[in-house]
Order: sequence, then C-alpha cells, then structure tokens
Amino acid sequence: MQFKLIKLLFSCLLVLLATGCATLDNKDPLETVNRGVYQFNEVADNTVFKPVAKAYKAVTPSPIRKGINNFFSNLKLITTVVNDILQLKFDHAFTDAGRFVINSTFGLAGFIDVASVDGIPVHTEDFGQTLGHWGVGNGAYLVLPFIGPSTVRDTTGFIVDTTTSDPITYTHNIGEIRLHNQLRAMQFLDKRTELLDAKDIVDGASLDPYAFTRDAYLQRRASQVQDGIVPDEFLKDAFEPADEDLEIPTEAK
Repeated sequence: MQFKLIKLLFSCLLVLLATGCATLDNKDPLETVNRGVYQFNEVADNTVFKPVAKAYKAVTPSPIRKGINNFFSNLKLITTVVNDILQLKFDHAFTDAGRFVINSTFGLAGFIDVASVDGIPVHTEDFGQTLGHWGVGNGAYLVLPFIGPSTVRDTTGFIVDTTTSDPITYTHNIGEIRLHNQLRAMQFLDKRTELLDAKDIVDGASLDPYAFTRDAYLQRRASQVQDGIVPDEFLKDAFEPADEDLEIPTEAK
C-alpha cells in the first residue's frame, strides 16, 4: 500500500511538471539524454527482444498469436472504461464495458474477439489521454528504458493506469508474483511481435529514426487525445513547404 502511495505521489509530481518542462518551440529539451536511452533500447532490442519476437512469430501458429493479442487487448478495456468515465464519455464507457463482457464470456476470456464480429466499435483510452482531454500539456518528450517513446504527461498516465486499473497488477497485489511476471513477459513479447514490421519500416524510411519516432509518437498521441483528429500544428509541420522550397530558381527569374 505504501509503495502504491509513493507511485501516485510521484505521478502527481509529474503532472505538475508537465506544463513547464517543454515549450512549443522545444518539445524535446532532454534530447541528449533521450538519444542515449534510445540507443540503449536499440541495442537491447536488436540483441534480445527482436530475435525472440521473430522466433516467437516463426514457431507460434497465427491463430494462437492472434488469440493472445486479443486476450491482452481485452484486458486493456478495463483501463479504457475507467478513462471513458473520467472523460465523461459515458456512451463509450457503456460500449467498451459491453465489449469486455462479451469477449470475456462468449470470447473465452478474450481470446476470441466476438465483439468485433458483432460490429461493436473499438476505443482505446488511458490516463495520459484523460489528462490531455482536460487540458494538461505533453510536457517534455521522454524515451523510457525498454518502454520507448513517452512524455511527462503520458509517463504519469502510465504509472496511474498500471497502479489503479491494470488487471495484471492485481495478480501481483494478491501475491501471485510468478503469474504476474509471466503475464508481463508475455504481454511485452506480444507487443514487440506486433511492432516487428513497423520497426523495420521506421529504420528503413528515415535518416534519423529517433526524430521520426518522436514526431510520429507526438502526432499520434495528439490525435488520440482529440479522438482521431490531427491538430492543425501537426498538419502544418507535415505539409507546409520549407522556406528554401519556396525560393524561385535563378533560371526561372
């Protein structure tokens, strides 16, 4: 209980920092440190996690991998429902709770996504999005060891969600430490396997994968906070031509 209180107090501290750690002109004030953590993650991933994920994908039949992915996606619905309510999206909360009940029963603990077959929409909410919904800014961009891209606000949200609404944490709280560790390892492996193709695309498509990942993450999170709408500042950054592109060539003058 004391450890949970410490984590929640730390989360509150991060929220207070969220509005002051970065500005619109400097979204990555910790870039030097972040790039160091990013390189550490790359080495760990290329040495351990990526080979294990590839082996898992190679030896595990697709229906089983899909079932495991469905299982963890279904567990996340509990966090989604809590944050639906915190954002006053009661229609979404009702839909997401229904999806969880259907998949947990008729879908055999979530291994079969029956709700999608029935046409029930999918929503994903977390406490980072809830903070953004109520006007809390990103704060500084962060790269977390092993976890990857985040921000001060989203790190706060991650801690709060993990502490309060994550069913896997509950297994730890009731003393099922071995089960908790097994579920966490399987969850991590499932997520890394899901990102295999995306990671290869990022590495191959960008001269600076770090900057590409950072900008893509910030744009995606901004869109999620606004329920799928990409904010104007990201559209401007993505499509407005650079000054040098607007210069008229000498030959054309």
